[in-house]
Amino acid sequence: MKILAGIETPSAGRLLVEGREIRLRSSQEAAARGIGIVHQELNLCPNLSVRENIFLGRERTKRRLIDASREEALTREILGRLEHPIDPRTPTGELPLGQQQIVEIAKALVDDVRVLIMDEPTSALGGSEVDALFRVVRDLAARGVGIVYISHRLEELLAIGDVVTVLRDGRVVAEAAAREVDAGWIVERMVGRSSRLSDASAHVAGDEILRVESLTVAEGGRARVREASFSVRAGEILGIYGLAGAGRSELLEALAGARPVSAGRIWLAGERAERRTVGQRIARGMMLVPEDRQRAGIVPTLSVDHNLGLASVHRRASAGRIRAVEDRRAVGAEIERLHVKTPSLGHPITALSGGNQQKVVIGRALLTRPRVLLLDEPARGIDVAAKAEIFGLMSALARDGLAIVFVSSEVKELLALSDRILVLSKGEITAEFTRATASTDALLAASAGGIHALAH
Repeated sequence: MKILAGIETPSAGRLLVEGREIRLRSSQEAAARGIGIVHQELNLCPNLSVRENIFLGRERTKRRLIDASREEALTREILGRLEHPIDPRTPTGELPLGQQQIVEIAKALVDDVRVLIMDEPTSALGGSEVDALFRVVRDLAARGVGIVYISHRLEELLAIGDVVTVLRDGRVVAEAAAREVDAGWIVERMVGRSSRLSDASAHVAGDEILRVESLTVAEGGRARVREASFSVRAGEILGIYGLAGAGRSELLEALAGARPVSAGRIWLAGERAERRTVGQRIARGMMLVPEDRQRAGIVPTLSVDHNLGLASVHRRASAGRIRAVEDRRAVGAEIERLHVKTPSLGHPITALSGGNQQKVVIGRALLTRPRVLLLDEPARGIDVAAKAEIFGLMSALARDGLAIVFVSSEVKELLALSDRILVLSKGEITAEFTRATASTDALLAASAGGIHALAH
């Protein structure tokens, strides 16, 4: 996709637009020829407003000055098409991840495009936001725009695509009309075999390891999480579901110490933890794998091994110096256990695929030897094979006695892996389900606030 968007140059082969061969030396040349791209990873300036991000590098001018009022009107128009009336003057860094994704998509729509490449455009979007995006995509296609749509959400490919093309290890391995195939066909060609999320077997829970009572997280004058109470036992997987903005990430960040608690109590292994620092909670056995891998997960300037060992380096240090042999042994063993595909330990983390980057972030958490592992959207933006490996690892860790709390926007993931599921709506826990009582309909109803009593 980077070649098609002019970001990288091909080593061989030809690129033709409407039958004519072209050579692209920059993304500006690609844009001039009507080729736009929505990148998988957000490419926004958090200190700039929504309007400024959308028009960065292609400002609308009047008498050689930026025409801010025209840009603002166009921004409102584009965001209206996406059914997301975000204030164009809002600093982008203040928006939740889902709305930042909408801004990224809006950037690609501001100019007239003939070919639009969309790389995982819905990885941070909820159901209603995906529906709105699909309406825009269908409208663009009806007006003659060619769409290249990349997704690991296979149901999206079948819903929006006319032709499905499968890539594996840099090669096209299959292509078919979307109406003639199903998700199973795609998976088998992606990984060379069929793949399941989990064996759906319950885990044997031990003693209570985490207890939360009346936890409230307030920001900007409103409660992001309100009076949340629950517990997790060793060897248990607790799933958390909710629509975008329900408070899922805020809850996990508050547990990890990355977000201040306004009220309530947290017990970790029998000790109060709500006033402890992030480092103190890690030392006591609680570790968070954040939702936004690029901004809060990896350190892009560091190598694979340095990223992986960062949070646990104190365990392999003596008198302030890292024991290099022990460090490389521990990091190498974790890379092998997680099947991280990397040419070397010292390879740049940014050169790895999204799935392998996610494995490194999870491996870093595991090297701290946690008792409670908090996973926020662990499968966001990764391929089917990596997803199956990560979910298999979660089940194995639970069988070994680790308590896991994980957030997912995908109901089928929660149903396949969770021993219990909590549903959040507008910051409140609206329902709790066991493996036996959970269903897609029940989770969706609770997420919309339709259930206000715990369902055991």
